[in-house]
Amino acid sequence: MVSSVVDGDVGPRSLSPVVEVDARRQAVLAGTWRWLNQCHGNGVVVLGPLEPCAGRDGDALVTTLPGAPVAVFAADCAVVAIASPQGVVGAAHVGWRGLAAGVLEATATTMRAHGATDLVAVVGPCIGPECYEFDEADLEPLEARYGPSVRATTAAGRPALDLRAGVHSALEALCVSVSADLAQCTACDPGWFSWRARKDLGRHCLVIGGSR
Repeated sequence: MVSSVVDGDVGPRSLSPVVEVDARRQAVLAGTWRWLNQCHGNGVVVLGPLEPCAGRDGDALVTTLPGAPVAVFAADCAVVAIASPQGVVGAAHVGWRGLAAGVLEATATTMRAHGATDLVAVVGPCIGPECYEFDEADLEPLEARYGPSVRATTAAGRPALDLRAGVHSALEALCVSVSADLAQCTACDPGWFSWRARKDLGRHCLVIGGSR
């Protein structure tokens, strides 16, 4: 499940009372949510089916089903869910730093180490290149790692990062197929939270898991 602005701020740093945030989360997907203190890196936290997690450092969660939901939050970064027929699932928060650090590679490797074989991903919304001006010095290593598709231009003709293309390039190299892609720009579309475009403090989420 992917929430939107309509569902309200479901993030861990919401200014709303905890009871209100929890009510919003339950309306999206029932269960005791498990989530991370996202660090824009490549840390993967592995959890048992019902093992609690409310703020450990990391950018990806891996667990087995059935179990309580796992969630990642964003307001321009990409959110990616990965599942396998063996019931091993992962949820990753992928900003440009996490992409460069190999968070998707770490997630897929961890899932396979826990018995996953065929991996299938769903890619959530993220900022599009038309709105994502990017420094050339930071763009070059990403292009070297993920190919020329990550290099783009903004609507104003400035150098830009295509974060979605980088996610797809990483998943393809990992032999992870993509079953769905919410190819919408969080900065252009007010239906999503965006820090870069609107300085939104709220966060939408991608949440995957059971209902316990």
